[in-house]
Amino acid sequence: MTQEEKTRIEERIVDVLKTVYDPEIPVNIFDLGMIYKIDVQDNGTLDLDMTFTAPSCPAADFILEDVRTKVEGVEGVTSANINLVFEPAWDQSMMSEEARVELGFE
Repeated sequence: MTQEEKTRIEERIVDVLKTVYDPEIPVNIFDLGMIYKIDVQDNGTLDLDMTFTAPSCPAADFILEDVRTKVEGVEGVTSANINLVFEPAWDQSMMSEEARVELGFE
């Protein structure tokens, strides 16, 4: 797989991640800054590191399953390793400008 192909797959992954929402927050998880790493291997395996806005997120199972289902449906992804991480701890500075505006932080 070429770097160009990996980049296109990663762009499609970002597009689908922008359709995943925490039911309590009206901003997608990508713009919230909850995605720490997207790494597509030559064989199509995706390694994705993500976090939650709080370690005890009540919607964690729902969000993780939504992420897994959507990224595994991306053409070029053969399997997905979704890693839930809490380092670094999420904070509001990780949000995109659009997310901060949407949530009234700007």
